[in-house]
Amino acid sequence: MKIVRDSIMYNVLKSVAKNILPKNVLIRYEESFRKFLSPMYRGENCKCNLCDTSLKNFALLKNGDKICPVCGSISRTRRLFMLLNEEFLFLDAKILDFSPSRVLFRNLKNRKELAYFSTDYENEFLADYRYDITKIDAENNKFDLITCYHILEHITEDQQAMNELFRVLKNGGIALVQTPFKEGEIYENQNITSPEERLKHFGQNDHVRIYSVSGLENRLKNSGFTTEIRVFNSNEYFGLNDNETIIVCRK
Repeated sequence: MKIVRDSIMYNVLKSVAKNILPKNVLIRYEESFRKFLSPMYRGENCKCNLCDTSLKNFALLKNGDKICPVCGSISRTRRLFMLLNEEFLFLDAKILDFSPSRVLFRNLKNRKELAYFSTDYENEFLADYRYDITKIDAENNKFDLITCYHILEHITEDQQAMNELFRVLKNGGIALVQTPFKEGEIYENQNITSPEERLKHFGQNDHVRIYSVSGLENRLKNSGFTTEIRVFNSNEYFGLNDNETIIVCRK
């Protein structure tokens, strides 16, 4: 019951802030704003691995996901950060990160041992570059690691985007890919173009399809990748969801 009350308070405060403050102000001063929430959530029941804060609980978003009230990380970002640190980050690695979460951007950008290239074409996220994923302005075989999380479902010419990811990845490099998934086959219809219809059919007003795991894997293989499907279990301490799927792609 306490978690529910704290989550309601978190969502109310977030809604009020979004309604009265311009987006650029919220982003610029986000870390300072969140410091006010920190004392209310500190405890020993769980921990955010991104900001390294021990919490009494994560806040629940309206979609059921768990958000860290101190840094704003959601479950998939904490999982990605854990995976990066455990397996895929190494000294002087060149990393291409598409539309990163703000907390992940700040963390990786501050790590001087990495060459971190953050990109967001629509200028909606914190990023240093604005690469078109279907025509990436980078030479062949440039990056050791690419993270492409919840991007491809927005891209009409997704096979071209995957071809570009393969092109700019070094031989032996890794691309971590995730989208929303459904059972069965990929569902897409290029005649569905309005935001209202896309919301109805694809679950979000700027999505153009819903992938199945096997369907996305086949398209990645068509671009030349070898793939590994990883499905992760929940972890209550770090606020990680059950049955989270990530496709590890290798060149």
